[in-house]
Amino acid sequence: QVQLVESGGGLVQAGGSLRLSCAASGRTFSGYEMGWFRQAPGKEREFVASINWSGSHTTYADSVKGRFTISRDNTKNTLLLQMNSLKPEDTAVYYCATYTTTTGRYDYWGQGTQVTVSS
Repeated sequence: QVQLVESGGGLVQAGGSLRLSCAASGRTFSGYEMGWFRQAPGKEREFVASINWSGSHTTYADSVKGRFTISRDNTKNTLLLQMNSLKPEDTAVYYCATYTTTTGRYDYWGQGTQVTVSS
């Protein structure tokens, strides 16, 4: 079983920055690809960014490229998302998740943290 707890969300003005954290427990964090997703009101959950087990490879949605940076600290079992130049359209609940190679999908999810960007 994996437990994921996000933190760091809040209210920020457009152009501002936030740093989200995801604390993982219950399994060997360093062995797994991790991802960030978000869900805005009335919309489906969408992919934001992912990072491989070592942190050497990252992938981003086009909408956040150049503004968001995903990273991880395997010594602290923590996943991070640095969000800069925030826009009102970034407003959403942000979730971290663990990818499971045996199933080919993200199987474990946190409860989410709210990010609101005012114009």
